[in-house]
Amino acid sequence: MDIRLMGLENPLFHTLHHMMDLHADDSDKSNNVPSRNYLRDAKAMAATPADIKEYKNSYVFIVDMPGLKSSDIKVQLEDGNVLIISGESKREEEKEGAKYVRMERRVGKFMRKFLLPENANTDAISAVCQDGVLTVTVEKLPPPEPKKPKTVEAKVA
Repeated sequence: MDIRLMGLENPLFHTLHHMMDLHADDSDKSNNVPSRNYLRDAKAMAATPADIKEYKNSYVFIVDMPGLKSSDIKVQLEDGNVLIISGESKREEEKEGAKYVRMERRVGKFMRKFLLPENANTDAISAVCQDGVLTVTVEKLPPPEPKKPKTVEAKVA
């Protein structure tokens, strides 16, 4: 049934109708299905909470990384202004005679991407992991100096 016949010309109903039409045509599903890489990255990002603080001279990103060594964590800069924090936490090897009764701690890959503001100094980034907390500091660029008015002397002919 066409929604327009019911007198519902609302843009929301138009969008829903369009979506139903897309799902009704199963001939080309490949365009509507997200890739496995996208799903993996989205899951890793959702499971990695972060706090961001802004100070007078810097931005600070704080991410909990319990039980990880600094060799398990990567801090990278991509495309000149995207800060990427990634890595992997691994499950302990099971010892003979022991089995898990409950497994609640998260294991696997993690990742967060942050678009840095224009005033971030991408040449001054530092990362420290202490007591299971990763702290990434990105210094700010000094504010641009205001342009001084240019004085031009007029010559009288």
